[in-house]
Amino acid sequence: MTDTAAEKAVENHAFEADVARLLHMMVHSVYSDRNVFLRELISNAADACEKLRYEAITNPSLSAGDGEGRITLTLDEDGKRLIIEDNGIGMSRAEMIEALGTIARSGTRAFMERIEAAKAEKSEQGAQLIGQFGVGFYSCFMVAEKVEVVSRRAGADEAWRWLSDGKGSYVIDAVDLADAQVRGTSITLHLMEDAGTYTSRWTVEKIVKDQSGHVPVPILLVEKPGAEPARLTDGSALWTRSKNEISAEEYTDFYRSLSGQYDDPALNVHFRAEGRHEYTTLAFVPGSQPFDMFDPDRKGRMKLYVKRVFITDDADLVPRYLRFVRGLVDTSDLPLNMSREMIQESPVLSAIRKGVTSRVLTAIEKLAANDADAFAKLWENFGPVLKEGIYEDFERRAQLLALSRFRSTSSGEGYRSLADYVRDAKEGQQAIYYLAGGNLEQLKNSPQLEGFRARGVEVLLLTDSIDSFWVMNAPEFEGKSFKSITQGAADLSQFSRPEGEEPAEKPQATAVIDDLIAFAKLQLADAVSDVRISDRLTESAVCLVAAEGGYDRQLEKILQGAGRIEGASRPVLEVNVDHGLVRAIAAKTDDQALREDAVLLLLDQARILDGDKPEDPRGFAERLQRVFERALK
Repeated sequence: MTDTAAEKAVENHAFEADVARLLHMMVHSVYSDRNVFLRELISNAADACEKLRYEAITNPSLSAGDGEGRITLTLDEDGKRLIIEDNGIGMSRAEMIEALGTIARSGTRAFMERIEAAKAEKSEQGAQLIGQFGVGFYSCFMVAEKVEVVSRRAGADEAWRWLSDGKGSYVIDAVDLADAQVRGTSITLHLMEDAGTYTSRWTVEKIVKDQSGHVPVPILLVEKPGAEPARLTDGSALWTRSKNEISAEEYTDFYRSLSGQYDDPALNVHFRAEGRHEYTTLAFVPGSQPFDMFDPDRKGRMKLYVKRVFITDDADLVPRYLRFVRGLVDTSDLPLNMSREMIQESPVLSAIRKGVTSRVLTAIEKLAANDADAFAKLWENFGPVLKEGIYEDFERRAQLLALSRFRSTSSGEGYRSLADYVRDAKEGQQAIYYLAGGNLEQLKNSPQLEGFRARGVEVLLLTDSIDSFWVMNAPEFEGKSFKSITQGAADLSQFSRPEGEEPAEKPQATAVIDDLIAFAKLQLADAVSDVRISDRLTESAVCLVAAEGGYDRQLEKILQGAGRIEGASRPVLEVNVDHGLVRAIAAKTDDQALREDAVLLLLDQARILDGDKPEDPRGFAERLQRVFERALK
């Protein structure tokens, strides 16, 4: 070791808490496919080579003397080691700490929470998650009892070593330049007793060809230290080949290598655009939800290449409601030396973004038309995200509305399209009715549905948070507006009940009923804006609805929970005057105390049916007790 390196003290670091949790899962859990670690390390090495190509555009000296990127796998059966080496951009000390000691993406935290939840429920999902989602560098601790990383950043005059057994801490120290590459990174895995098969040429070659055969960097294999390397892959870009030359298996292998997932893609979109702008797109809709799909930053995961040079994986290539799409765009219409900030603002990129978005949505539409079962699975996974586009993308709102599927009072266990709804609407029906909430079963049992169900009027059951927002931005579909059944008057008198189901004799409002309504308005004046006779209730005694000009009930709850509005507006209490309980209360004109308790209990009953709790639980319990005592005397 040189004097400079000797002066550098060995540094001990504790892993960030999230990394420690992840490593514990790696070492102490049983996963469905340990082979995933090699794909992850090769993917990282390929990214490092691509980043070097990009930086060398403005600083050619970075790749001097060793210009072609490559990944070399060295097998050491006698030493029980597997070495993964690249001649890419390399890492400085600070970059090594950031890359190997912390977790930067919140999606990884969500991934870990899913594993822990699955393990707590003792389900098989926990064992399958690694097979679905790659976890980057840390996956190597599934097979290695100790990991050593030596890296030298391109152009740097020092190299660093990172060493850890994955049990809570790691060590960083400087190494002699003679012991490091000219640039790049070498990862040495000291394999566990049961992982010796990863020094077998047959095993490693099969994994590489199955999972990483199409990374855009050549992969070499050294069968034992000192032997001549053999080329396993040529680093050719799959997306530059004709679709007719590519098999389904090759598409799947490339998708897995590119996306860091291990499922099969539900859909692939491969095309070359020519004309004003020329670019090639290879995009995939995953077969399962990516673990980072609901990251707060809602960024896409599409990579941008210019003339096969990797530029960035942070380009705005698809709108946020297509962030589950994985893939890349390769164009020759952008200059290689353009900064990433300038690329984001480029009109060329805007045109590409528009073209890619249109082709992906068209492919999804074709799937919906040709394979209903496959589309239903895609919608189950990504429908809540696609519906964000109805709210955000005015230009494609009609297209997204036509593509959307919904549960409804007429859908059974399946889904309905808006076209289905309009086709089966009642004669003279001018609105598409919906009920929004957080739970499908609760919505199905909502009292607000009773009048609509009795008259055979279909109601959409919307359970995603975004539903309460897009309905405000979607003024109509095929001439019919969207109307919440918890907002304003129901006006169901225009719809007759099916023949034979009309009540033989409809009870009429009486003086005592009118008196009860007037009494309830006074008694509940601080809690509700109005008390009125309902035409939407057939079985329940009461329900709550929003005033005509107010927020839909579910939207108000969402905005209130997010701190967007302070306090709740006063709802309208609707009363079913045909209900036996209401008529019995109305008849108690001589018992003022009972009427006061009963009216407040009716309000709390309506709150409970709406998914809320009584505003004053103690007062609710005391009133209930008094009513029970009266009934039992």
